[in-house]
Amino acid sequence: MASRPVARRPAALVVPRARRARVSWPAMGLGAVGAAALGGWLRFPTYPNYDAYSALVWGRELLHGTAPGFDGYRAPTEHPLTVAAGALLALAGPDADRLLVGATLAAFVALAAGLYRLGATAFGPAIGLVAAVLLCTRFDLPFLALRGYVDVPYLALVVWAAALETQRPRRGAPVLGLLALAGLLRPEAWLLAGLELAWCWPRLVARERAVPIAIALAAPCGWALTDLAVTGDPLFSFTHTSGLAEELGRRQGAGAIPAAALEFLRGLDKTPVVAAGALGVVLALARWPRRARVPLTLLAAGSATFALVGLAGLSVVFRYLLLPAVVLLLFAGLAAAGWTLLEPGAPARRAWALACAAAIGAGTAYMAVHVSPGNFTTELDFRRDSHVALVALLRDPAVRAARRCGPVSLPNHRLVPEVRWILRAGPADVVARSDRAQRRRVRRGGVAVYATSPTAFRRYGFSPDRVTVALPLPGYRRAATTAHFGAYVRC
Repeated sequence: MASRPVARRPAALVVPRARRARVSWPAMGLGAVGAAALGGWLRFPTYPNYDAYSALVWGRELLHGTAPGFDGYRAPTEHPLTVAAGALLALAGPDADRLLVGATLAAFVALAAGLYRLGATAFGPAIGLVAAVLLCTRFDLPFLALRGYVDVPYLALVVWAAALETQRPRRGAPVLGLLALAGLLRPEAWLLAGLELAWCWPRLVARERAVPIAIALAAPCGWALTDLAVTGDPLFSFTHTSGLAEELGRRQGAGAIPAAALEFLRGLDKTPVVAAGALGVVLALARWPRRARVPLTLLAAGSATFALVGLAGLSVVFRYLLLPAVVLLLFAGLAAAGWTLLEPGAPARRAWALACAAAIGAGTAYMAVHVSPGNFTTELDFRRDSHVALVALLRDPAVRAARRCGPVSLPNHRLVPEVRWILRAGPADVVARSDRAQRRRVRRGGVAVYATSPTAFRRYGFSPDRVTVALPLPGYRRAATTAHFGAYVRC
């Protein structure tokens, strides 16, 4: 009997097995995170925070050939790389603020990928996967990205530098290069660059040391030169930050630093994850100290930096503890999936896996009770709606007409850079009523903007200043209102 011919698929439909294997589950996971970030950017059209809007305003000033106002009333600390990015994005015009948020979300995706790579390289793919999942489910961290915080690209650069160092110890220039970029965003990276340089130093011969030294010094020198060129003081950022922290009441004594650190970590990672991270640190020190060398260094350096920031009189805020909070997620992943590092069939492996399954169930129940995604979406919706309401108020014909009579005044500094960006206004055109130097100008006339809705009032009404900045000025009349703001004018 003649055999039947075997049907063959067209060659174009046949995918080689090697090519199919290239599409791995980490790549698919990264694609899912990227898709979620894009969806979040479209679903929640949020806008930058105070610091990010300041960077956009300063970048636009650079494009116009004027010196950025680093020394403005309660201006945030400048970060050279964000000012440069602000200048680049300002070329896009009014949409630059949304593009800045999109770029920060892309940095968050890079952070998730870097944390997976660091965990997978140091311990194994399962640990890296758990750490990345924990990162994406800590609502505070994606929220920072959706508000354009500089901390997100900073963390991405540092974590990728750690991943490269873990992959090949004493790597040198590539790691130092990433840390130099991070050091132009946050000065804490200077310490990490110094540690990397000291670690590589014994392996470098004399003629090879110039380049690593130059890279390690690039960030602090670049920061000092930026301050010198704009303000005439190479140490302006440090002194300005210290003074602003005292003015806003963010300084704390040395005794309050440990309690503040624990409170911030619990707020960022949530209590069960902090406990798992602490257990992971103990396990790493006991079982895998060599594998954990780089993550432990990051944890120690980040914690030490937070303590030094407080002791130096700078602002003690949760953002300075973000690096330890992210590294703790990696050690929490070790506590949850470290059993995969044990020999198959080992009694401890099965017991550990069962215990972790029970702990994950308990942690999920805790999250279901203590964390509400609805609060997250409500907050993001407010950030969108408040910006839209502010734009509508400033475009009202009565408000636009009254601008010729004086500056636009706001209760305090919180909305000044955002309003300046919307109006394309100079520093004298938008002021804070809490600024004593502007009180006489404000009383003569112009536009006085007030937060009117309960949520907007809590955000922008008067804190940290006296409630008098939220009260209508004598001689002003109400001209326009929106869902969250009202404008009074005097001519």
